[in-house]
Amino acid sequence: MDVALEKRQVERAYELYAPVYDFIFNWIFAPGRDSAIRHLAVKPGETILEVGIGTGLNLPLYPPSCRLTGIDLSQEMLDKAVERAQKLAMPNVVLKVMDATSLDFADNEFDKAVATYTISAVPDPVAVLREMCRVVKPGGTLVLLNHFRSERRLSGLVEDLVAPVCTRLGWKSNLEMTPLLEQVGLRPELVVKVNLFNGWRLVKCVNRK
Repeated sequence: MDVALEKRQVERAYELYAPVYDFIFNWIFAPGRDSAIRHLAVKPGETILEVGIGTGLNLPLYPPSCRLTGIDLSQEMLDKAVERAQKLAMPNVVLKVMDATSLDFADNEFDKAVATYTISAVPDPVAVLREMCRVVKPGGTLVLLNHFRSERRLSGLVEDLVAPVCTRLGWKSNLEMTPLLEQVGLRPELVVKVNLFNGWRLVKCVNRK
């Protein structure tokens, strides 16, 4: 599928999700979110980038001492995140509408970066990961939380079959983890299965560039 067309489909999908996103996705995916931020191991004063911050469900999990920048492609989702940040009184949070394939940040600007349930929702995951590596300092941490194509043969085939429908809903059902990481030169330091039926994987990498 054309990347520009897929990007428009993702934008439309999350415009529709925005009003009900928290209700539908929060409780099922909360354990993974909590684990992702814990494995990010944020230290006082560190600069953190969250790619695909959505409605800001991760915001309460961050220590108040960090400096967090969150980006998202959907203005409707980000509006919810702004409301949440205001309610939580988080002065060190900056939220911006931005395309993750072309980040408006300098090289090595952040200590760490995280993307929860985002990599399979973007049209070009390779470009997004390359940009995350670019803006994170050498030796910095990257944490990804995502559904990847199953390593079991039958499950993987089912995910391939439903992929066209899932793409229209705003995410990829059959994104393969290992080839994706290899394309951007990332090697997992840790891979943990999380959430219901262990259907999602938390991947922690060190930015060795």
